[in-house]
Parts: sequence; structure tokens; C-alpha cells
Amino acid sequence: MHGAIKGLFFAICYPVIAVIGVPANLLVIVILSQGRCGLSKCITCYLLAIAAYDFLVIIISVILNRIGRIYFMYTVLSTTQVCRLIAVLVHSTRDGSVWLTVAFTIDRFVAICCQNLKIRYCTEKTASLVIGTVCILTCIKNMPLYFIYKPLYTIRGVPWFCNIRSTYYTSPVWQAYDMLDPILIPIFPFVLIFLLNALTVKHILVANRSRQRLRGVDNRQDPEIMNRKRSIVLLFAISLSFILLWATQVGRFLYVRIRGVDYFNSQNFNDPQYILSETTNMLQLLSSCNNVFIYAVSQNKFREELKVLVKYPFTIHRSLFKR
Repeated sequence: MHGAIKGLFFAICYPVIAVIGVPANLLVIVILSQGRCGLSKCITCYLLAIAAYDFLVIIISVILNRIGRIYFMYTVLSTTQVCRLIAVLVHSTRDGSVWLTVAFTIDRFVAICCQNLKIRYCTEKTASLVIGTVCILTCIKNMPLYFIYKPLYTIRGVPWFCNIRSTYYTSPVWQAYDMLDPILIPIFPFVLIFLLNALTVKHILVANRSRQRLRGVDNRQDPEIMNRKRSIVLLFAISLSFILLWATQVGRFLYVRIRGVDYFNSQNFNDPQYILSETTNMLQLLSSCNNVFIYAVSQNKFREELKVLVKYPFTIHRSLFKR
């Protein structure tokens, strides 16, 4: 009984994430693409790419993978060929979203802490190159996943579902891949984002104290310091959101490695390990639909554009009604 209730909880949560995540990321893409939020072209490139990848995460990981498996089990989505393809796309879009967040954090670290490198690195051209590189590398990195699955069973010549091949657990190559994958996502990005934000905070505190001593004015009256504070609010909001929502995934990785348990558990909602697995996955997917709220809270111009966009259908309706 309790397992059924827990299963129902997750079955409801995924449609809710989809209903929120799809329009939220589309709003971000539309607003940022207009270029009226007062952000540099470099920052806008990164935020647009993150929003696009988060949109794909919601479509592929939530709608096709999670909701499709729960509500539309015996459809084309469950055939082995499609199941393999979805597995590759799920990991590729997830990795792309994470590493673009890392790339954005590095860009802001360079802009704030490395003034000599800022002019050459923090440009629209560099941002486009980094985004393209991330896209290509994440696809290459996850292509091997297509070959680790075999059909669970075959009915009338049609292979159904995905079952991991036994060689995945015995081959040294696959074991190395299995060890490397969680290090690349999420351990290394998690540590890198945390470290870069700590260094950025330290640099800002030192710079602000030095500026206050030189100018002899209160920080609240210094326009340069106020501008600097506003410029890093967005960075910290995105980074802290990532750290909080991915913390359980990092904890799960450490738990699995220390205890020596298996990632692949049966779908038993009475099993605490499976509940932990589903919870970490759900929080990870939740991180792909919260950017619109982060931008609305941290950026005044984005908030103004969001209000205009939300009111637009009602404005059109009102004007047509008057006519």
C-alpha cells in the first residue's frame, strides 16, 4: 500500500514538472532572444543555450522517458531501438545542461576575477565556440550508451524495452566508462562550480574593501560596487540552485561507491535505495525548470519583459474586443 502511494506521488510529480518546465523555458528563450534584458551578448548566449538544453531535458527526460514509461508503457517508446536512442538523448541533454552551467560560471569568474583575460574570453564568439564544443563532446561521450542495451524480450519479431548486457558488468572498458561517467557528471562540475564561486566571493570581498579604503565612502553609496553586486546575483542564483538540487545526486554517488551497492535497482517503492534514486532523479529534472523564476527574482529588466509577455495575450484580446 505504501509503495503504491509513493509510486503515485512520483507519477504525479513528473507531469507537474513537465507542465511547469516546458512553458517556463520557452518564456526564457523568447525573452532572452529579444535582447532587451540589459545583459551582454556573451551572457545572453550562455543563458539561451542553458534554457534550450533545459527545454530538451524536459521534453526527452520527463515527457518521453518518465511520463512515457509510466503512462504509455506498450508504445513505440518502449521498443528497444527507441529506448536506446532515448537513453543516449537523456544523458546528452543532461550533460549539456550541466556543462553549460559550468561554462557560464567560468565565464563570470573570468569576467570578475581575471580582468586581463576578460576582453579576449568574455565575448559572443567565445561563448558560441564553447557552446558548440559542449554540444559535440556531450554527444560523443554518451554515444556508447546505445550499445550497452539489449532487448528485454521479443514479441513477434519486435524487441521490447532495454536490458543492460552482462558484458557491461564484466568488461574492463565498460567498468572504466561506468566509473568515469559519474565523475564527469555530477562530481567534477559540482566541485568546480563550488570552488569558482568561493574564489569569486573572496575576490569581490577583497576588491570591495580595497575600493572602500581608497574612496572612503560607504559601499551602499558607491555605484561601481552596487553594479558589481547586481552583476553577480544572477551567477550565484544559478550556481546555488544547481548545487542545492544536485547535492542529493552527489550524496547518492558517494553512498553507492562507499557501500558498494548497485545503481540499477528493481522498481520497488518499498526499497529505500530505489526511493533515493527516484528522488535524486526528480530533483535533477526539477533543476531544468526553475531558471525563469531565478531570472524573474534576480533581474529587474527580465521581470519587466516577463510581465509584458504574460500580459500580451490579454492586451490583444482587449484590443480586439474594443474594435
